[in-house]
Amino acid sequence: MMRREEEGVAPINFMWHLVWDFKWDLFKGLLTAVNVSIAALILSMVIGMIFALARMSRFKVFSIFATVYVNIFRGIPALVSVIWVYFGWSLLFGHNFTVYQAGVIALTLLYSSFFCEIFRSALQAIHKGQREAGMALGLTRGRIFRSIMLPQATKIAIPNIGSMYIGMIKDTSTFAIIGMVEVVRVTQNLNSTYFQPFVLYTAAAGLYVVIAFLVDFIFRNVELNFSYPPQGRIAKFLSRKKKKRVEGLMKST
Repeated sequence: MMRREEEGVAPINFMWHLVWDFKWDLFKGLLTAVNVSIAALILSMVIGMIFALARMSRFKVFSIFATVYVNIFRGIPALVSVIWVYFGWSLLFGHNFTVYQAGVIALTLLYSSFFCEIFRSALQAIHKGQREAGMALGLTRGRIFRSIMLPQATKIAIPNIGSMYIGMIKDTSTFAIIGMVEVVRVTQNLNSTYFQPFVLYTAAAGLYVVIAFLVDFIFRNVELNFSYPPQGRIAKFLSRKKKKRVEGLMKST
């Protein structure tokens, strides 16, 4: 087989040092992606729960509206959503959204529809006998939901919430098209200067993989903390602090 030089092709020079040289730029881009996704996660969970209750409502108007909302936004890609919000809504409402606002709104619209289905299935997985028992004890519907239904539904939904959050972080990569300086945008800027696509995009992929492992670790520990008795590193840390506090009180007395 002929060598690359004999074929007239220049040898490839991988400049892996660029990853280290621009590590802080990549890290800042990752922080931007995480900040946007956390804000969108909180809003998506709240709106998703509201729509989940609406879908389960005995009022057909609420149920139909929630169903239409879910089916529309589950079918829209993140790229289309953010362009629609950043450019379309600005023309429609006469208000120019910042890149951050457009990113949060776009992710919230998309993922609240997924969270709606996650919470709906989690709530329906709880046996109706528990709700009936709460009503027999004289508890209000709100108290039954807060004290009985919501904690159990949250425990069931946590693994799916973690998976959705990883997807949210990855979907911020599409926001480079509106100028958000997240991981992919930083990578594009560096690649336009140094033309090292394999090196730079491999580094970007590595960052997403690392954050996926970290999110999985956090949500697994949160899930263990909801078990009874609580398990996992978070529960052990909290129990140690509580134990030290009780021991301190006993010594002071």
